[in-house]
Amino acid sequence: MRNNNTTTTMNYFSSDFKLGILGGGQLGKMLLTETRKLDIQTYVLDPSKEAPCQFGATKFFLGSLMDYDTVYQFGKMVDLLTIEIENVNLDALDTLEDEGLKIYPSPKTLRLIQNKGRQKDFYVENDIPSSKHQRFVGINELKKALEKDVLEFPFVWKSAQFGYDGNGVKIVRSTIDLVGLPDVECIAEDMIPFKNELAVIVSRSVSGEVKTYPVVEMEFHPEANQVEYTICPARINETVAQKAQNVALQVSEAYNHIGLLAVEMFQTEDDDILVNEVAPRPHNSGHYSIEASYTSQFEQHIRSILNLPLGSTASKVAGIMVNLVGEEGFSGPVIYENIEEIMKIPGVTPHIYGKRETRPFRKMGHVTIINENMKEARKIAEEVKNSIRVISQI
Repeated sequence: MRNNNTTTTMNYFSSDFKLGILGGGQLGKMLLTETRKLDIQTYVLDPSKEAPCQFGATKFFLGSLMDYDTVYQFGKMVDLLTIEIENVNLDALDTLEDEGLKIYPSPKTLRLIQNKGRQKDFYVENDIPSSKHQRFVGINELKKALEKDVLEFPFVWKSAQFGYDGNGVKIVRSTIDLVGLPDVECIAEDMIPFKNELAVIVSRSVSGEVKTYPVVEMEFHPEANQVEYTICPARINETVAQKAQNVALQVSEAYNHIGLLAVEMFQTEDDDILVNEVAPRPHNSGHYSIEASYTSQFEQHIRSILNLPLGSTASKVAGIMVNLVGEEGFSGPVIYENIEEIMKIPGVTPHIYGKRETRPFRKMGHVTIINENMKEARKIAEEVKNSIRVISQI
């Protein structure tokens, strides 16, 4: 017998409800693990026929994320729309939102984040601590600023749009480093001497429930500017950790985002916290959570945008994530050399993203190491990093 007093809620599970995801890369693939677990119909749009999401989605659509009509027509097929990449056509999202489609994060939030120059201006306007920056329409304007001593070496050059995984970022110490930089809108940031690069992921639901994940520490590859290791919890004192949490919450509140917001930060030599940049989606710094947390970042994103109760963000054990990227000198059909060796180690779980072709520094997967002892976890992470190689058939 049906209880008529039961509060009716949206039935997302085993129903006609359709969740749309713009982007079909590895982040989308890991989101699909959660939608399949909950039996939520999920449509995915991506420009690549080799996209990792092509097999896991209820329906996969091939098309440009930057084309107005493609994004608009895709949005008309779903009941709620989210993203796994920021570079999407925002005008189409504006129209869809005006027509009543729920989109999380909102086009307004994405517009503030999508352009790094606008993102940095937003921090200044909202008294969010960040490094000083200057914006330029192109490389020639930047060079003129150097000639007039308005800008000084060294600085960090960033493309204002379309940068990812270390692309679109370069440390500039002299005029030689300017050679080959594209003539695009860009920013120049002050170089910050720092002790650590940290990150905090904040989840915010439609109804305003907010939770943060523990502060993680990121170790970067010196050449590729990509994260090599993500370590949770970060090896910092409680005062610094609390400061990082507070700054992340300040950023989250300013953006008023829905879903996940990954806040990347610098811990300076004086233990100040400065925001580097943010991502309004699941993020590399949260991959450890699949094995190490009570609620993975991917499940939490789904909970957030569907306005379900947020899960616990606490860690069960210490977790370290090792990125698997293509070895230098190898391009072509991928081979994961020595993967069997690392799979013999207790607490080691590989995640393969489904990209058939490797190339130097391309993100191909990651490995999570969990252990009750952080030092032991870090030791195993080093062993994993030194064992497995992402190469190709030559």
